[in-house]
Amino acid sequence: MDTLVILSPLVVGYLIPLRHRPTLQLIDRALTAIIYLILGLMGVGLGSMDNLAGEIGGILTLTLTLIGLTLVANIAALPLVDKRWPLSLGQQEGEVRTFAMVVESLQLAGVVLAGFMLGLLFPQPSAHIESGVNLILMLLLLLIGIQLRASGMSLRQILLNPRGLAIAAAVLGTSLLAGAATAWLWQLPIHHGMALAAGTGWYSLSGALVSAKLGPAMGSVAFLADLCRELIAIILIPLMMRRQPATAIGYGGATAMDFTLPIIQKSGGPQTVPIAIVSGFVLSLAGPILIPFFLSLG
Repeated sequence: MDTLVILSPLVVGYLIPLRHRPTLQLIDRALTAIIYLILGLMGVGLGSMDNLAGEIGGILTLTLTLIGLTLVANIAALPLVDKRWPLSLGQQEGEVRTFAMVVESLQLAGVVLAGFMLGLLFPQPSAHIESGVNLILMLLLLLIGIQLRASGMSLRQILLNPRGLAIAAAVLGTSLLAGAATAWLWQLPIHHGMALAAGTGWYSLSGALVSAKLGPAMGSVAFLADLCRELIAIILIPLMMRRQPATAIGYGGATAMDFTLPIIQKSGGPQTVPIAIVSGFVLSLAGPILIPFFLSLG
């Protein structure tokens, strides 16, 4: 799927000015179900692979390399944002339910594992899985576009928040660099490594797009790397927020505008919320543009 095809449902959804709260709540529940369905299909595709035993070691090695390099690169660059735009934080707003959030993230991995077992028992042709994932992904992006419009985030608000933009730029630039380094280390095309890194936490998008183009093994690397970013962010945000708020917000990547936003708010106070939303919004917008672009390079 190329960039134009990916952006089309996202743009169409953004053009729908929906404000009816019950309908938005229904869309939110539908998104959860769709994400679980996509991840389950990814697992089925992985379980249906030929020569699966020979691929597992490579998947884990590539994933761990990408996670490690991305963590180091992000944490090295983001303190520069704190130096340029220091942020005075308010008081914490109560206890953060870290364990519950970790469990919620691990449930996603459990869905992939269930699909994987199903694929082992009942292998499916990869073409059928790819077609199904692509159709469901289009629906997912349409609904996400509607949500983005309903959030009320305007282009003016984004452009007038230099901290959020700087955090997003630092995360994206260093993540792509880590992806390129991962590809170089394991003798893969550099643009493939950058495609693996461009999701910055949006695991349902990155996993599905990479699977469709490079196969379920590489799709699993993208998914696992982005899921682990979310899990690591849940742990790092409370630990780093007081001393390095840009690092705490930034490492969450695209999830800073949704999943990790509550823990950002509780750890850093309400003044961190606009910064996190802008950073997460920009990174979420970059994913469906950059991943297909890098994959289209060959």
